[in-house]
Amino acid sequence: MLLGKVVGTLVSTRKDPKLEGLKFLVLQRLNIEGQPIEGYVVAVDAVGAGVEEVVMYATGSSARQTILTDQRPCDAVIMGIVDTWEVNGRVVYQKG
Repeated sequence: MLLGKVVGTLVSTRKDPKLEGLKFLVLQRLNIEGQPIEGYVVAVDAVGAGVEEVVMYATGSSARQTILTDQRPCDAVIMGIVDTWEVNGRVVYQKG
């Protein structure tokens, strides 16, 4: 799993029929210290995340392992909203 911050939404009116009904969010990738790193990811939202939230996401074949994305052509899925994140005994992120 990887970490990212939701920075936007993506709307696509024309897409593969298997992607109908899915919500897409744009993620800024984060390093272990919670700092932005180069690159963005478009991910299917399987948990109801919103803009500005920090999330856990998976890519590749792992992205198709949720109930929502099973047998669908997606390469990234948000599978958790982060409440607290700690590294070496130091809180890096606390929601709210």
